[in-house]
Amino acid sequence: MLILLPPSEGKSSPVCGPRLDLTSLSFPSLTPSRRTALGALTRLCRADVDEAAAVLGLGPTQRGEVGVNARLRREPCAPAIEVYTGVLYEALDASSLSPRARLRLDDSVAISSALWGLVRTTDLIPAYRLSGSVRLPRIGALSTVWRDPIGAVLTDADGLLLDLRSSAYASLGPVPRSAASRSATVRVLTERDGRRTVVSHSNKATKGHIVRALVKARRSPQDVDDLAHELVRAGFRVEIAAGKPRSPVTLDVILASS
Repeated sequence: MLILLPPSEGKSSPVCGPRLDLTSLSFPSLTPSRRTALGALTRLCRADVDEAAAVLGLGPTQRGEVGVNARLRREPCAPAIEVYTGVLYEALDASSLSPRARLRLDDSVAISSALWGLVRTTDLIPAYRLSGSVRLPRIGALSTVWRDPIGAVLTDADGLLLDLRSSAYASLGPVPRSAASRSATVRVLTERDGRRTVVSHSNKATKGHIVRALVKARRSPQDVDDLAHELVRAGFRVEIAAGKPRSPVTLDVILASS
């Protein structure tokens, strides 16, 4: 199983560590695209702070991140699971997992990134600032860099694909139609008085809890039905929603309304 996670806007900046080595990152077929995105970002941030801040959508208190981006090749790196922070990663709480569950996390999770494409939890990366919706000079939309290379990685991945990415990052490298029959997404709903609505406030936390439950499970799900069964065993209320042909199956995770 391959679980695809979004990154987080918030990141923990490593104080010390090795410098970036693109050739050491997982999914080596993405290395050329990583060089393209990294080169475009660092050129932008070295040239003009005001323009870079505008392109990256940074406010006055975030302008220091332009300088960090300009120095990315010299910044210290740490495992991606330690660099990415935020609600989903707090709920996942990787540091408290047992050695067995942590090994499964490292083996089964790939984190989506506008700069790196996909990285494993153990890949060494620096903190950076680049959202999936940004259009970089000379490149334009980042989907032009990532769509085909990420699609090839997902096509070649074995077994079940669980896509927990946000729409901005799923659009960078959508699940190919050829892999749709073995893929699933999750929609988090709340139910009150028989009516269901999509939730936003607990969406990321719920997905973090889902990943935590799956890596702690006795076995890895083999297909979508198996995945739904494992989540039910973990205490989630799950229903398989009607899906579109040649698209990933949607699992509705239904939360009780408070």
